[in-house]
Amino acid sequence: MTKNKKARQARLEERSAGFSIRKLSSLLLLVLFVFIIQFVSVAIAGLLSFSVMRAGILPPMQEQKFPALLVFLLLVSLFLGTVLAVVGGDRLLRPIRSLSEATREVASGNFSVRVETNGPREVARLAANFNDMAAELSSIETLRNDFVNNISHEYKTPLVSIRGFARRLKKDTLTKEKRDEYIDIIISETERLTQLSSNVLLLSKLESSEKLTDQISYSLDEQIRRSILLMEPQLEKKQLEVDARLQPVKITGNDEMLQHVWINLLGNAIKFSPVGGTITVSLQYDGTNTIVSIKDDGPGLDHNAMEHLFDKFFQADCSRSTEGNGLGLSLVKRILDLSDGHITVESAPGKGACFAVVL
Repeated sequence: MTKNKKARQARLEERSAGFSIRKLSSLLLLVLFVFIIQFVSVAIAGLLSFSVMRAGILPPMQEQKFPALLVFLLLVSLFLGTVLAVVGGDRLLRPIRSLSEATREVASGNFSVRVETNGPREVARLAANFNDMAAELSSIETLRNDFVNNISHEYKTPLVSIRGFARRLKKDTLTKEKRDEYIDIIISETERLTQLSSNVLLLSKLESSEKLTDQISYSLDEQIRRSILLMEPQLEKKQLEVDARLQPVKITGNDEMLQHVWINLLGNAIKFSPVGGTITVSLQYDGTNTIVSIKDDGPGLDHNAMEHLFDKFFQADCSRSTEGNGLGLSLVKRILDLSDGHITVESAPGKGACFAVVL
């Protein structure tokens, strides 16, 4: 531990020494630059003045006094310019040095660093843009860490369950009913893992895509009817009714991806609907947009849930976490973004939820 502290201290001292050398070098370069500009400027001004006097435009000056005056002006100008460069140069370079150090911190993985937005207007604007960049990188890093933690948890939970019930199946004392129950649980957990893997792969593919390809013209109302039929086992299990009001509509899009949208939204409605409830599905074309709405009469959503509804792995009701993995609505939103569509939700506690897709 002591060795690590000494090594860290040595690195800090080395960095501090390097920073001081760079600071001095930058200042010397600035002073030298100002010195050269002043020297050239005074020399040019002296030559012009001498030429004008020789031409008789200005009152003549004794030629033997002119060089001395020129040297005096040059020395005064260089002295004042050097003092101003030393005093003002450090102040001018300070925000740039601060920005350079902050950039090095970001490169080393520290996204919490921020710089002051002062100094000249362009430097202040550059500092503000740097702070925005660091904040965005910090949020991306947070999302990445959350994704890793969530995906690890989502995989670990069913794997632990499968391992536990597989060990129980080794017991010879189990009744047939218990054995069948454990096998059903294992099958259910493996299906959950399969769905999770498929969703993660699909979401990864969609997030790296700019536009959906393989678009065809097809009947949207027929696709929604087929989606409802695919959900028939889940609907019967909870004794749910579907009130479908589907206007015949043809659209051009990726039918496979949009099928994911309807399956996920219907599955979400089934998940939160009470036993014996009703799910209302409507499809209409208003002359400009195609609007699909799916409404359930479940418990509804509060304000906090509405804000995070489309975040990866977010589940509004943790008590139902075994029924999903929190990726469905993230997939829906990404597919609609790539399809030039969008989704809205209207809900309140105790009043169900209505998801409206506009294409």
